Amino acid sequence: MADELAPYFLGPYGENNDFFEKTLLELVRDHVFWRRNFHPEDTPPISTREQHTADFLDGTAKMRQELHLLTAQLKRSVPFFHPRYLGHMVSDLLMPGLIAQLVTTLYNPNNIVEESAPVTVQLELEVGRQLARMLGYSLDVKQRPCALGHLTSGGTVANDEGLWLARATKLYPLAVRDARLDLRLSTDDWELLNWSTAQILELAEQVEALPGGVAAVKATRVETVGLGRFCAKHPLVAELAVLAPGTAHYSWQKAMKLLGLGAEQLVEVPTAQARIDVPSLQALLERRAAEQKPVLAVIGVYGTTEFGTLDPLHEIVALRGKPLEFWLHVDAAWGGYLPSLFRDASGALLPRESVAAGFKHFPSERVHQSTAALAQADSVTVDPHKLGFVPFGAGAFLARDRRVFDLVQQEASYVFGASASPEDRYRKPGRFSLEGSRPGAAAAACYVNHRVLPLDAAHFGRLMARSVRACEALYDRLPSLTAELAPQVRVCVPFEPDCNLVCLAFNPKGNRSLAAANAFTREVFADMTVRGDLPVQLRDFYGSNTTVTLAHLGAAELKRLGSELELDLEHPDADGLFMLRHTLMNPWLLSPVNADEANYIEAYCHYIVDLVKALSSPGRGHAAPAGR
Repeated sequence: MADELAPYFLGPYGENNDFFEKTLLELVRDHVFWRRNFHPEDTPPISTREQHTADFLDGTAKMRQELHLLTAQLKRSVPFFHPRYLGHMVSDLLMPGLIAQLVTTLYNPNNIVEESAPVTVQLELEVGRQLARMLGYSLDVKQRPCALGHLTSGGTVANDEGLWLARATKLYPLAVRDARLDLRLSTDDWELLNWSTAQILELAEQVEALPGGVAAVKATRVETVGLGRFCAKHPLVAELAVLAPGTAHYSWQKAMKLLGLGAEQLVEVPTAQARIDVPSLQALLERRAAEQKPVLAVIGVYGTTEFGTLDPLHEIVALRGKPLEFWLHVDAAWGGYLPSLFRDASGALLPRESVAAGFKHFPSERVHQSTAALAQADSVTVDPHKLGFVPFGAGAFLARDRRVFDLVQQEASYVFGASASPEDRYRKPGRFSLEGSRPGAAAAACYVNHRVLPLDAAHFGRLMARSVRACEALYDRLPSLTAELAPQVRVCVPFEPDCNLVCLAFNPKGNRSLAAANAFTREVFADMTVRGDLPVQLRDFYGSNTTVTLAHLGAAELKRLGSELELDLEHPDADGLFMLRHTLMNPWLLSPVNADEANYIEAYCHYIVDLVKALSSPGRGHAAPAGR
């Protein structure tokens, strides 16, 4: 039986080279034909005669030489495309999107506005709809909320935008009251800072309906007067906090600094098993309510960068208004395409039993409920250049209610012009996105991928399923791997996988020192790390690593890890546990390697056994580690 995903990748050995080369050449020739027929009556500026002059030939020779030198250097790049790469969140690229991006780059559309990208702006807006549908958002323009999404250069900018919109929304009622419009708003800042998103957007519509209302409120908003003056008038605003788990991406620190909210106001919520601890979050919300300290936003993570774990979003949603209202942003930069596994062709959420039918462990009830809860988030970050298998850089930002973009729209007459209709304002992403100029080629890549493999279980979900099964294969192999390595080291999985990422921790037998265990694991990792001075073929496998801070682990986790690794974690001599991190997204991980190896997961386990035994051999200093 043919591999169902085989047509869609160039392949580890360039197996689809003929299709790739032929199609790309056809499309490049088609582009040249388009150029020649734009105004064929014009005289070509570069004449045929000129193309045979010495200077012209010298110029093309220099270009060819530099390009060949470049490709020679690029041979030292990381082989992301191969199943021997198990490291960071990148893999081989889906060929339809890759070709679409390469070809669209020839046209160089700028997706700030339709005037400079009449085709790809529409593709970008459609990509937003495709992703929104996958998340469970409503797209009915006659109903509220109606979602809207657009592309960014990556997840960091999308997270920045989420916080930017959250601030614009949360502080809007205060600005409306300052504008002294006849809307009879409460004089209590605390009350206004605890309005729901829906209430605030209804207020914005009331303001828009008032003659001069929008202009009056604009003059009093934080975006106009500045955070300092706004806080002077509303001291409670200085207490606005963003609550995020310790597993949240470092970009949230950047976002807090960028918006002038201050890194100190990013309050870390304790985690359990690398997932936000909801009882701790609830206690924190209740404490802040008692102290009358407002919360701007709560950040949930749907696929942590280090561990791939998914926060229980459904439990976070249930805390809204109990006792505080907050903007809920979900950072799904990593896991954002996993919901394709949970959707049928109509966009409806599949029952857990239907999804689980193709797996041994996935998905847990918690993961299924968390996925369903994505539809309740105010905004979501997704990175197509991760599990969307498109080239860098392509992030995406999705808002559950498109009206929030009205609060940040920026006018520029030379590029945007006047809106012909209320709907027209949402057709110009440059007006409301943090970034202005953006490559239309990224939109084309995402759009074509989603057309070839729609974002449902029967299509794109097959690719996600392949990745999850590879994770399950490694996870199920670990007991025998642990037994095989028992004479040399202790092995454990610090966190039960939620999707397609597994971490492994090691400790030499007899060792009680965390620092020594970390040093040993670093030696293991050194054999699979990228080195620019070595040909890539000299590595059997490539991986990545991460460190979990002990403070981010609860007492139960510390006790379990200490027991499984036989480490003294009650009196540790290091702040964190260093681990190997395996991102299992390559579609060919369960393919046969050769006559001796059933698949790449099995081959990797054999590689780890040989490597650990070699590092533990007499004379290496790890055979009999000193106890503490």
